[in-house]
Amino acid sequence: MGLSDVREQIERIDSEILKLVAERTDLAGTVLELKRASGKKIEDGVQEQVVLNRAIDYAIELCLDTGAIKQIFEILIRMSIERQHELSGEGNLP
Repeated sequence: MGLSDVREQIERIDSEILKLVAERTDLAGTVLELKRASGKKIEDGVQEQVVLNRAIDYAIELCLDTGAIKQIFEILIRMSIERQHELSGEGNLP
C-alpha cells in the first residue's frame, strides 16, 4: 500500500465524516419541532453536557485526544443550535 492509497482512504473517510455531519445537522429541524412541542428552549445546557460527556467517554475508549474530541463536539453542538435558530427565524445561516 502506497501513500496515494492511504490518502485515498483518508479522502473517503473525510467524505463520510462530512456526510454524517450533514445528517446530524439536518436533524436540527426535528429537534426544534420536538423542543417546541414540549415547550423547551433551543439551548439546553444539560443535554449539551450529556453529549460532551458521551463523546469524551467514547474518545477515552478509542484512545483519542479527549480535548480535541471535546472541541469537535462543541462545534457540532454549536452548528445544531445555530441551525435551530435559523429554522426558527432567529439566525443568519443559509
